[in-house]
Amino acid sequence: MAIRADRQGPHRTAFDKARRVLLKTQGVCGICGKPVNKKLKPPDPLAPVVDHIIPVNKGGHPSDIANLQLAHATCNRQKSDKMFNNKKKENKVLGNRNLPQSLDWASYGS
Repeated sequence: MAIRADRQGPHRTAFDKARRVLLKTQGVCGICGKPVNKKLKPPDPLAPVVDHIIPVNKGGHPSDIANLQLAHATCNRQKSDKMFNNKKKENKVLGNRNLPQSLDWASYGS
């Protein structure tokens, strides 16, 4: 079994630097959106970890800070190597009113 790029070689130093920046600047889990207690340590399931937004095995960069986010250990474990999009779908205003969201009204001609 090969060792991941963020755990060895040139990406290791960049990953560690990005990890330190994330721990200083972020305080909310990028997966569940709840606060992360940075004082917790593994094996606590709510301990802070760094998650790859696009998993390394799906082509995500192993050490680019734009591909990393703070997460709870348990959230990261459940996400595993899946692609995850936590952005809520915005209601699009068409004309002067919000149309019911039961159909994709944007596909209809104006």
